[in-house]
Amino acid sequence: MTDLLADPHLRFTPAAAADDGPRDIVILGSTGSIGTQAIDLVLRNPDRFRVTALSAAGGRVDLLAEQAHRLRAGTVAVAREDAVPALREALAARYGAAERLPEVLAGPQAATDLAASPCHTVLNGITGSIGLAPTLAALEAGRVLALANKESLIVGGPLVKALAAPGQIIPVDSEHSALFQAMLGGARGEIRKLVVTASGGPFRGRTKRELAGVTPEQALAHPTWAMGPVITINSATLVNKGLEVIEAHLLYDVPFERIEVVVHPQSYVHSMVEFTDGSTLAQASPPDMRMPIALGLGWPGRVPDAAPGVDWTKAHTWEFFPLDQDAFPSVPLACHVGGLGGTAPAVFNAANEECVEAFLHGGLPFTGIVDTVAEVVSEGLSSGAVTPGPGAGDGGAPGRGTSLTVADVLQAETWARTRARELAARAARMTSEARA
Repeated sequence: MTDLLADPHLRFTPAAAADDGPRDIVILGSTGSIGTQAIDLVLRNPDRFRVTALSAAGGRVDLLAEQAHRLRAGTVAVAREDAVPALREALAARYGAAERLPEVLAGPQAATDLAASPCHTVLNGITGSIGLAPTLAALEAGRVLALANKESLIVGGPLVKALAAPGQIIPVDSEHSALFQAMLGGARGEIRKLVVTASGGPFRGRTKRELAGVTPEQALAHPTWAMGPVITINSATLVNKGLEVIEAHLLYDVPFERIEVVVHPQSYVHSMVEFTDGSTLAQASPPDMRMPIALGLGWPGRVPDAAPGVDWTKAHTWEFFPLDQDAFPSVPLACHVGGLGGTAPAVFNAANEECVEAFLHGGLPFTGIVDTVAEVVSEGLSSGAVTPGPGAGDGGAPGRGTSLTVADVLQAETWARTRARELAARAARMTSEARA
């Protein structure tokens, strides 16, 4: 099985959609960071994009109703069924008597149903592994998938790769969008190394000992990006970077030993590709997610003025540092579970989500997040709760075979979440007893 973006020059167009007018878009996770920025882009380019449907979790129904009205979306969906009355009330308050209200869908399946609905492109901006089912549905329906939900690729790599046609997935993560663009500069066989940049988060330069006492408030103060709490904490621990390395491996079939992480605090260079002749191509732009979102929605074309470019009339200093793997062991741990394949990445991701939640509520110290995730992965391998993929450990397993099932992923995630909560609770008890 080849990489999902084997030929970045390939311009995949689903048979069900034509490009003779505004491109029909479905936005999943519309009230989140990716979704709101995508909507800003759509509203500024009505001749290029038309939103047909929106989905959200259901916690911000007023914003969802406002989005639906401004975009004239035909369908809105919420994962929480108990949010439907408030959503209908919010919609009624915004629509005039003569205006047709959008169809309302609700429940855990709603976003998946929208992902398979008639459109050209599905933007999956959902956070977490719950984005896997919509990702699979969009691919199976033949839609172009603008993928911001990295977790669905992490936990279901073989499932995603089995369904995706070459070029059907356009990455929206800034790092993978950068790699996608830089790869256009050479042939597939000329790539020597992928270099994924990391801002270093709010704790760049601190030792592991210095990280032990940081607070959730400190960890949520990202120096560059404005994101949701889970992604922001993942950026502080660099778990997010570990997930991105796995994602890069799955998208491009580059072995882990040829994917390098470097710390770049300014966040202008989003990633680089080194070629066999020693040349390195970098994609650079100010830290603004509207640019990779625009490329994901508009490919193979670019959207003019999607985001500001670099102001070359001003002096710039761009720094690059090697990753401190002792202080931030999440990246080597991610490479390990990525090499194992099978359900190991799903266990890694699910355990991390639970540990982040425990940290935010005072149940784990900051350094305990990755330590506990590592313990869950280790226990899972010993007990058989984690099932490695074929060829585990050779750096290529996640891209091989399709024996993994959605049921396997869900079972592994359930075990990992339960065990992570148990270990976090144990850590909280031990801390409380030590203070008493």
